[in-house]
Amino acid sequence: MVLVFICFLFFAGGLTSSLEIQDDLDNQLNSNQSYTDLSDGNTTSYNISDYNNQTSDKTGTKCSYRDVLEYLNLTKSNDALTMSRPVRHHKSKTVVYIEMRIYAILDVREADQSFISYIWILLEWDNEFISWNEKDFCGLSKVVVPRESLWMPDIIIEEMTEKDKNVPSPFVTVDDNGFVDYRDDKFVISTCKMNIFNFPFDIQRCKITFRSISYSDEELLFYMKKDSTLITKESNDNIRMQYEWRFLNMSVTEKTVCNFYTNQTVVVYTITMKRKSALYVVNFLLPILFFLCLDFASLLMPIGGEKISFKITVLLAVTVMQLILIEILPFTSSRIPLIVIYCIGVFALMLSSLIETIFVNYLMEKDSSSLEDKKESDKLQIIKTSSIASTCDEMTDQTPSMCKGGSSSQLFLAMEKVSDELGEIKKIVLDKEFEEKKDGYWTGVAKKIDKIFSILYVLTAILFLSVVFSVWLFKSNLPK
Repeated sequence: MVLVFICFLFFAGGLTSSLEIQDDLDNQLNSNQSYTDLSDGNTTSYNISDYNNQTSDKTGTKCSYRDVLEYLNLTKSNDALTMSRPVRHHKSKTVVYIEMRIYAILDVREADQSFISYIWILLEWDNEFISWNEKDFCGLSKVVVPRESLWMPDIIIEEMTEKDKNVPSPFVTVDDNGFVDYRDDKFVISTCKMNIFNFPFDIQRCKITFRSISYSDEELLFYMKKDSTLITKESNDNIRMQYEWRFLNMSVTEKTVCNFYTNQTVVVYTITMKRKSALYVVNFLLPILFFLCLDFASLLMPIGGEKISFKITVLLAVTVMQLILIEILPFTSSRIPLIVIYCIGVFALMLSSLIETIFVNYLMEKDSSSLEDKKESDKLQIIKTSSIASTCDEMTDQTPSMCKGGSSSQLFLAMEKVSDELGEIKKIVLDKEFEEKKDGYWTGVAKKIDKIFSILYVLTAILFLSVVFSVWLFKSNLPK
């Protein structure tokens, strides 16, 4: 019996010792966790107790994000933080810092005068009801919370004509001093009043205006960077796409406006950009200039129906280019664009050249008709003289007495008369050939008119083109 009891104690003691050994092994595994650093392949061991000491103070201070949110009463719905301006006195003003950077110029539509851009926006304001001492939370100075849990300024873009397609950023960042930081990206389709007089060498300035919907300038004020050089540099560093435009600079101004009997502070960002005109020069301006050169070349063609047909064809080509231009330019422009003046001027020059060609051709046709009438009369006279001469020759050969009395003297007289008539016929034929080689009166007038018009036409066209292109260059080189 005693022997059985001793065996039982020995078995219980061995089981207890094995359990203690197993507990020691588990504690060692839990306290010494390791991970492999992927950058260099080394294995580094961390102690869980050390990690816990990092996230909680030995005195029991809480150091997690949730602790801060619980301290600020943001873990549940708090209408007091979302429904009104975060000020302790209603006369205190909420100052909102605003900053905008342009990321991409997507499109500029001249036809409906709209500006499409992609922008970055930064808003920052002070919330007087949320702040904490970072030392009480192990140095935790910032937390990220949903935007619906805090009050936000109701800022809109005045020029925006379509709803933003991007989903707004769902979070805001709060620091220990109570400043709320909100960053968002916007796809903006806004109106932009364009001056297209200098198209396609134009410089456009589009505005993006920020303002509050409800708050007056006694409740909400804006603060922003006002250094245009710095703002331009920051946007140049971030911009990725500019479409057919080249970003020049961006400036910002602040002013007070009256909206529905309420004075409000607005912030206006002005984006200045210049059109890349090379494509328009190659595809539009040069073809019209080439058509004008073709019209110059037609001055060397002989006057006639073929020249008129050629000029009409070139004129129709310029008309097609004008139809293309109508689709580009807006209908609301208060001034006639210079490119329209250019097209109309070239069209007017070519039209005047066509009218002159038709008039000159009319004069030459008039001279040709008078020459035809003279040729018909000369032909009748030649036929009549030839018939008389041939009749006398036949009578002389048959019976000399039947032609002018039949005497020999009369025969010689008749022969002399026939000889004189033959000489007149020869003279008429020679004069006719000379008149055919010599221009008529109206033909000479037409050639003089054509020569004078050709010189004036070329000089006028060169002068017109010089004035138009000089204005284009002058306007495009104006100070930005």
